[in-house]
Amino acid sequence: MAKKKTISQKEKARITKVLARLDAQYGKETMPHLSYRNAFELLIATILSAQCTDRRVNMVTPALFQKYPDAQAFAHARQKDIEEAIHSTGFYHNKAKNIIGCAKKLLKEHDGEVPADIDALTSLPGVGRKTANVIRGNIFHEPSIVVDTHVGRISRRLGLTKEENPEKVEYDLMAVLPKDNWIRYNIQIITFGRTVCKAQRPACASCFLADLCPSHRTI
Repeated sequence: MAKKKTISQKEKARITKVLARLDAQYGKETMPHLSYRNAFELLIATILSAQCTDRRVNMVTPALFQKYPDAQAFAHARQKDIEEAIHSTGFYHNKAKNIIGCAKKLLKEHDGEVPADIDALTSLPGVGRKTANVIRGNIFHEPSIVVDTHVGRISRRLGLTKEENPEKVEYDLMAVLPKDNWIRYNIQIITFGRTVCKAQRPACASCFLADLCPSHRTI
């Protein structure tokens, strides 16, 4: 559960303005940048997205899912074949191992279906809280906050958290952001982080959140 956190009315008003501007700039669309047709495809695509761009993953998954359409197919695949198919996503050895292990556990414990429970999801090989929350938010529509490198970095810059650990960042954001914004915050911040608030040389001078950001004069 999110820890209780008391914030001032002034800070609450600032956060409300930040979220309103994100909505105005990027809309309220909650679809992830990864391409998928069902829960299983999103699960595999999210595992592949670790240390890899969504664009690259989307280039790999059409052929991958054509050859391996479900958990049964992945569970019986040779690891070497999976590695060759996902090679360009990086860390292909561990990813292939985790994907096959994940598929086998889904078959054994969940009849090949992707579970909604976060503990069940995070018990799957290669699935951490980030991946689990992507599934929960986009497939099962459970209010969830996904903390990737963009969300962590920008949330710290915006003064929404001081934490470095992704799980602690998640709980801090759950405490200060309205539930209605949880899912789309990640989608918006990824775009914002790629185009404006980059890790190196953030475009503070042209940033639409600059006057609301406590870090814009110090970066």
